[in-house]
Amino acid sequence: MGVLSEDVVVLQHGKKEDDPSVITVSCPDKTGLGCDLCRIILEFGLRITKADVSTDGKWCYIIFWVVPCLGSMIVRWASLKNRLLSICPSCLVSFYFEPATRPKPSQVYLLKFFCLDRKGLLHDVTQVLCELEHLIHRVKVSTTPNGRVMDLFFITDGMELLHTKKRQIETCERLNAVLGDSCISCELQLAGPEYEGFQQGFSSLPSPVAEELFGYKLSNDDSCSQALAPDLTLLKKANITMDNSFSPAYTLLQINCVDQKSLFYDIMRTLKDCNIKIAYSRFSSNKEGHREVDLFIQQIDRRKILDPESQSVLSSCLKMEILHPFRVVIANRGPDTELLVANPVELSRKGRPRVFYDVTVALKVLGICIFLAEIGRHSMADREWEVYRFLLDDTREFPLANSEARSRIIDTVRRKLMGW
Repeated sequence: MGVLSEDVVVLQHGKKEDDPSVITVSCPDKTGLGCDLCRIILEFGLRITKADVSTDGKWCYIIFWVVPCLGSMIVRWASLKNRLLSICPSCLVSFYFEPATRPKPSQVYLLKFFCLDRKGLLHDVTQVLCELEHLIHRVKVSTTPNGRVMDLFFITDGMELLHTKKRQIETCERLNAVLGDSCISCELQLAGPEYEGFQQGFSSLPSPVAEELFGYKLSNDDSCSQALAPDLTLLKKANITMDNSFSPAYTLLQINCVDQKSLFYDIMRTLKDCNIKIAYSRFSSNKEGHREVDLFIQQIDRRKILDPESQSVLSSCLKMEILHPFRVVIANRGPDTELLVANPVELSRKGRPRVFYDVTVALKVLGICIFLAEIGRHSMADREWEVYRFLLDDTREFPLANSEARSRIIDTVRRKLMGW
């Protein structure tokens, strides 16, 4: 038994162009590993079409079948493998029962550039950062009356190389290439105390807007997704059942629900945050827009979930996170129109991958210009949310005062986020 080897993560590409690639992970187990692996897979623009997870509590064996999301960027498979390897526990640590050391938090860098405004600018910059595997944590974008843009991005590097001059030059050169002659200046530096202060400067949400974003509650008979009300064919139910008769040691959790690109991540994230251990899971193939998921689970004390109240609480949490992983609203901000997107943050305080990318590409497709943008955190109802705010530019082609135009924006953004 040695240190972590490359055989811990194995990638196999399909024989045909449309065949899924297969990612196999075999390593010591740790709490929340499945969730962490799913998050990285999503960061690389991949969709999990099928998955098998099994563990004996000490060692786990996980298989993911993945395909690129529609319209996604070229996948850097070698880098994906390295990222997956980086979060797998060491075989040596597991063998000698040594306590695992917590990885140091990634250094946060401030990317600041000043340029002339144009349609799709913010998405083009976001795409470059995603292609370079930079993770966006905070954003402040402002447009001056004379059509110039000042963008502040607080980022970390998934490859952990941004401290090197070579990586910094590569980042600035790629941005200059996409910005072209419109770029006036581009600077990249290690973020200082202003990063913490930046969060404090996040604009407060008006009470009615906060209530609309975070106040939704599932009723006893509300198991239906309202994400796309105009499209009645996509109003699907999430059926969740628990059975303790199949195994003497585990509770069988069965989920049947509408498919979406980050479904398996949302399930794994919710179970991780609820301190639920997974012994076995099967994420089946898509059947007419539906997914079936079977999981054998335990509580953190290695006992089955027998208490009806505990079952009800877990079921409600799963339904909420499966049916409403995002909250999307349009509100008035003085005389202007603001698009707000919110999603819950993991208890580990890690945000959801690629939300900013998906929203900006949806707005670019609609031809809507972004006048101001910011990302911040908001705490409400005993949980933390990541909130994306976009002040939209009104145009003759897309009058934002029109209710139909607003509904179309919400619908397009939700579809992109859900992968529909």
